Amino acid sequence: MTFAERTSSAGEAISTEVSFRGERSGTAPLTWGQRAIWHAIRRTAPNDHYFNIGRVLPLADRGRPATVAATLDALARLVERHEALRTRLVPAAADGGPSQWLADTGSLPVTIAPATGFPEAAAEAETLLDRLSATRFDYPAEWPLRAALVTVGDRVTHAVLVLCHLAADGHAAEVLVRDLRLLVRRGSAGRPPATTPLDLARDQHAERGRRRGAAALAHWEAGFRAAPPTMFPEPCAEPRSPRFWTGRIVSPALARAVAAVAAAHRVSGSTVLLTASAALVAAGEGHRTAAVMPIVGNRAAEALRDLVSTLSQDGLFVLDLAAAERNTEDRDRDRDRDGDGDGAEEGTGAARFTDLLPAAHRAALRAYRAAVYDPVEWDALGERLRTEYGREVHPYCCFNDMRLVERPVPEGPRPTPRELTRELAEARRRTAFGFPATQDRVACRYCLHITEEGDALAVSLTADTAYLPPEAIRAHLYAMEELIVTSAAGSPPPIPDLRALLESAEGERP
Repeated sequence: MTFAERTSSAGEAISTEVSFRGERSGTAPLTWGQRAIWHAIRRTAPNDHYFNIGRVLPLADRGRPATVAATLDALARLVERHEALRTRLVPAAADGGPSQWLADTGSLPVTIAPATGFPEAAAEAETLLDRLSATRFDYPAEWPLRAALVTVGDRVTHAVLVLCHLAADGHAAEVLVRDLRLLVRRGSAGRPPATTPLDLARDQHAERGRRRGAAALAHWEAGFRAAPPTMFPEPCAEPRSPRFWTGRIVSPALARAVAAVAAAHRVSGSTVLLTASAALVAAGEGHRTAAVMPIVGNRAAEALRDLVSTLSQDGLFVLDLAAAERNTEDRDRDRDRDGDGDGAEEGTGAARFTDLLPAAHRAALRAYRAAVYDPVEWDALGERLRTEYGREVHPYCCFNDMRLVERPVPEGPRPTPRELTRELAEARRRTAFGFPATQDRVACRYCLHITEEGDALAVSLTADTAYLPPEAIRAHLYAMEELIVTSAAGSPPPIPDLRALLESAEGERP
């Protein structure tokens, strides 16, 4: 590794380059995950900086001080270790789509920014993160990693990484943060990943990979035929400018309630949130079947756990709300016929939100299994259905649980319903909501993102204001909190009441 200063002056950032030398070079088609995100990037351009992935690695929190030279050396070895970081896009040729080119040697620009103290260093790291994330990548010409270091004296306090989504997804970003920390602290990150993006691309485009992709697309076709052509068929308002607004709710009560419902019904918290999202969208638009596209990580295979690449693809989750109501009616009828009812529950009949969870669990697993496919073939399926239906077939409704792991349910006896109700009511006093961002263009009409913030769940909804005006965005997020909190407290709302829940959430909150 070598590095060379470009400019320097006291108190100002320094531009540096670190050289790297990998073991091989080569070309391959894009992996299916790369093709999928490339389609999204093209639909979102020129606002595709939306897809940049940023991370800040604190290096002054513990361990021996990290020097500039040692950290730059660790960055170089990180690029050498992960082939995705030295791979660029090759634009489409006349006879096909884009491909990828892996370089064996090169140099990576790195910014070094001095700070006067440790509190100022943390602020400077966030400023650098925002600045490096704010512009789109030059995909054929730029390495898919932007890097910066923040220093106090001769000590590196923070490393800032911004990744192109063609090279990494959220899981891969965490792998890189982990490996960079190990390279700085220990000088080694252990054994290299079991496979590479180029090898994965070649496997996917071989016969065995194509057979798997065809099986996945059979699931998609069946799901498309079972669901409405789209979840948001008609605009309902004049679009705002900018057209796409992001609403965000931060709720400790939602975090606690999701865990309680998931434990009570033996499903994951992600399934609870996905089901709530699907049910509320269907109720709001008057559908009896919901279709949502969850972002699936596709890292179940051990060889893919530590691979730095974009593996995530859309799945198709289809939930029949009417089936849950029919099942409830059949169950009530059987209970009445067998004389098992006590009279108090006779005639209550209506299926409730939690009655959706068993079928939702199975539907989610089907969606996850069918989320590895060639997006070119997926496009062909969409065109075939468009011709058949005479209109576009696409849910335009996405769900992305960005948590790498779910927080485990605390051990010990569960609280009584009364205790839980009191706990949730107290937690809801800390719920916060706002509209933190707007954009001119997003390739969807409803995009829900799940993250964590301390002991709270942070749920962001980015929506097309022609289909979901700002007050409807706010209503969907507050209704999700209300739906899951009341379910955790033992009073899950009836499915027919979900539209009214949305309407009341629209009017009640500031």
